[in-house]
Amino acid sequence: MVWLPLAITLWVLLWLVGLLDAVFASFLNGLSAVTPESLGPRLERLHAIPGLGVVLVFSAMLVTGALVSNVAGRWWVKQWDRLFTNIPIVKSIYNSVKKVSDTLFSSNGNAFRTALLVQYPRQGSWTVAFQTGSPSGEVASHLGADFVSVYVPTTPNPTSGFFLMLPKADVIELDMSVDEALTYVISMGSVAPGAQASKIPVSQ
Repeated sequence: MVWLPLAITLWVLLWLVGLLDAVFASFLNGLSAVTPESLGPRLERLHAIPGLGVVLVFSAMLVTGALVSNVAGRWWVKQWDRLFTNIPIVKSIYNSVKKVSDTLFSSNGNAFRTALLVQYPRQGSWTVAFQTGSPSGEVASHLGADFVSVYVPTTPNPTSGFFLMLPKADVIELDMSVDEALTYVISMGSVAPGAQASKIPVSQ
């Protein structure tokens, strides 16, 4: 039990390093097909450097962040979006992923910033959920304004779950942080946070 968390952490990190190295190796293979044969030995030496893919990926992320933080960089991002939103088939996937990522990772959004206590899958049976927003559009016109959208994660894998729209009066907002709530779900209730639940109005 002492070594298990460390072992799993190292395993995940090694898997991530191997994945990024594999992506970088694929890039080098494609590059070697279009470069002169004299550069072949140099590309082969790059293959043999472990962890180089991780370094290059994080370097690319830092450079990208620096570029898009100014006006010129944001203009290029808009052109990039315009290009992909005009390609058939690709635009449906790209737009869907972009909308989800913008909603989840936006600094001013409400998605996954509040832990809730809801009754699921039946009345009297309670579980931890996360607020993802409020119903909008046609759904809101049928349900009204007193509903909240929630995501109910499964245990022990919280990446799968169920999307529900519940009346605000039927949910309890928790004082615990999202990290504490996730730990509570993943541990199947064996690691309980210290905060106590209190029934207060759910944020919009």
